[in-house]
Amino acid sequence: MLVEIGDKVVSTQIFERKFVCDLNACKGACCIEGDAGAPLTEEEVGILEDNLDAIKPYMREEGLKAIDEQGVFYMDQDNEPVTTLVNEAECAFVFFDDKGITKCSIEQAHMDGKLDFKKPISCHLYPIRVKQFNEFKALNYDTWSICSDACTLGEKLGVPVYQFLKEPIIRAFGDGFYTELEIVDKEISKNK
Repeated sequence: MLVEIGDKVVSTQIFERKFVCDLNACKGACCIEGDAGAPLTEEEVGILEDNLDAIKPYMREEGLKAIDEQGVFYMDQDNEPVTTLVNEAECAFVFFDDKGITKCSIEQAHMDGKLDFKKPISCHLYPIRVKQFNEFKALNYDTWSICSDACTLGEKLGVPVYQFLKEPIIRAFGDGFYTELEIVDKEISKNK
C-alpha cells in the first residue's frame, strides 16, 4: 500500500517492516555486494571530487586504483551516477576494520572531522530507496536477502524501518516530513 505525504509517495512497508542493521552478522555486505555502485546525486559527485584528498587516507589500495582510473563515479544502466566499484561489486570507498566489517571511508573521514559530508544519502537511507518521478518522489522499502539479520534484529527490538532511519530521513527531507511519518504510523496502527 502507498501513502501520499506532500510530494512524496511512501510505501507502508517502511512502517510495517522492522529493521535494525546488524553489522556483526552481515559484516556490511550491502557495501560489497550487488550489481551497481551506490546511487549519487550530482551534488554528491561534486562533494566527493572536491574532498577526495580527505577521503583517500581511509581507502584501500584497490579502491584508490579504481578511483584513479575511473573517477569517483560512473553512470549506471539508468544513466544515473553511482559510486565506482572494485571487481564490479565492492564500493571503491570501502575498507575493512580489524573484525572484517565493511566500513565507509567517506563516513570515517566525516567522523574524524576531516569532512562535513557524512556519506551518500542513498547509503544513509538504506533500505529505503528513493526514486524521483516528474511530480513526486517514491520512497520504497528494498528487500535484499543479505539484510535478513537486520530484519530479525528489527523484529526482536520492534523497530520499524522509518524509526531506524530517523536521522537520514530528517537529513534528506526535514523534520516536518519525519513528523508526518509518525502521524501516518499512528493512523496505520490505530486501523489494525
